[in-house]
Amino acid sequence: MRTKPYVVCVFAVTAQLAFSPIHAQDFPAKPIRIVVPNPPGGTLDIAARILAPRIGEISGHAALVENRPGADTNIGTEIVARAPADGYTILMQTVPFVVNPALFSKLPFDVQKDFAPISLIASVPFVLVVNNSVPAKSAKELVALARARPGGLNYASAGNGSNLHVAAELLNSLARVSMVHIQYKGGGPALVAVLGGEVDLTYLNLAAVIPHIKAGKVRALGLTSASRSTLLPDVPTIAESGVPGYEFTSWVGALAPAATPEKVVLRLNELINSAARTPEAARLFAQQGADMVTSTPAQFASHLKSELARWATVVKDRGIKAE
Repeated sequence: MRTKPYVVCVFAVTAQLAFSPIHAQDFPAKPIRIVVPNPPGGTLDIAARILAPRIGEISGHAALVENRPGADTNIGTEIVARAPADGYTILMQTVPFVVNPALFSKLPFDVQKDFAPISLIASVPFVLVVNNSVPAKSAKELVALARARPGGLNYASAGNGSNLHVAAELLNSLARVSMVHIQYKGGGPALVAVLGGEVDLTYLNLAAVIPHIKAGKVRALGLTSASRSTLLPDVPTIAESGVPGYEFTSWVGALAPAATPEKVVLRLNELINSAARTPEAARLFAQQGADMVTSTPAQFASHLKSELARWATVVKDRGIKAE
């Protein structure tokens, strides 16, 4: 009987016993399932569908994207936490993965014990946009307006813990204002609400909103990232336009079940990084306004650790609760 892998620590690449039943040189020997815990069409789904065919080409076995949305990404995340630790089921995740532990009093998994980080894949800046009826022309003016009208401005999000939600609450926290949260069922409906004047503002990825900015249907006040984007070179960052210290960048990363053997995690890392670096993948990610930030498993583990601490502070400061 072969000895099963033993997990020593999750947010580091685990040390495996010598007689692992999975040999990395033979991996993969069948299709890999990529679980996306969001509906089709979002940032995670697009990233998975960019990578999947290229992983298949490199490995010789298909990579199949499976959307399992619900419960603020917790349904799909739990599926991977409970999946066999053989490398054939992996999870695509983003900011809610590190926000939800602070947002929910209880989760059906432990992000620090039930997952083995594989790699960061991309960094995706967002842009703060307002309906044209909002008089603010910069982030600084928006903050001043919010202070003059306590509770009088509202923002649309894709739900509690979503990228849109935490990007807005970070500004609320840093600027000490209280713009009101209005939830919608996704980034698309949130954008429609701003376009129609139902709400004042939202935060969206560049690819989703640039056509509307260029058509003059919404006004861009600032990029959430630390630097400007070549896709919107005339739009300043929120930090430089009035909120010092503000920085929010949605990331995309891949994880496996915790007990996945180290050599298989490293093989998955190699496959994902190679797929992400292909010219066609790079072109498609650039169209989404995404920057490639592939990493080692250890680097991704370090990133997750710092993100968990950061968002726990914001959730506590803003008194955010799961609804």
